Amino acid sequence: MEYNYVKLLDRAWEHLPEGLKSHDRFSIPQANTFIEGNQTIIKNFSEIADLLGRDPKHVFTFLLKELAAPGTLDGSRVVIQRALRKHVIDQKIEAYAVEYVLCQECKKPDTKFTELEGQRIIKCAACGGWRPLRKIK
Repeated sequence: MEYNYVKLLDRAWEHLPEGLKSHDRFSIPQANTFIEGNQTIIKNFSEIADLLGRDPKHVFTFLLKELAAPGTLDGSRVVIQRALRKHVIDQKIEAYAVEYVLCQECKKPDTKFTELEGQRIIKCAACGGWRPLRKIK
């Protein structure tokens, strides 16, 4: 029996699970939250910081400033002293990823915080691009 290379590739592609056909290797994590009284608790905060590849304290500081609410970092979770909807927290996590994780040049998440001539920068390992690290205000 003679096999055609293209037909074999097509056949293999058809049998792949849908999850493997996706080309996205990075997706912005979603918060697992619940409201308890007047507090919002993000249960998977340390997982979010790990997926973003950033120090949890940095992500935490950004979230509190953006949400204009006090909070505490409690192990792997965060307690925010305000009742917030999940989509609001997810929007802030996405804003963090755009500002501090994704490269502005190639849009890949392969960035690290580093220094260049005494200035803190975000440098991309994929394309070599860099930009100044904006302070959290």
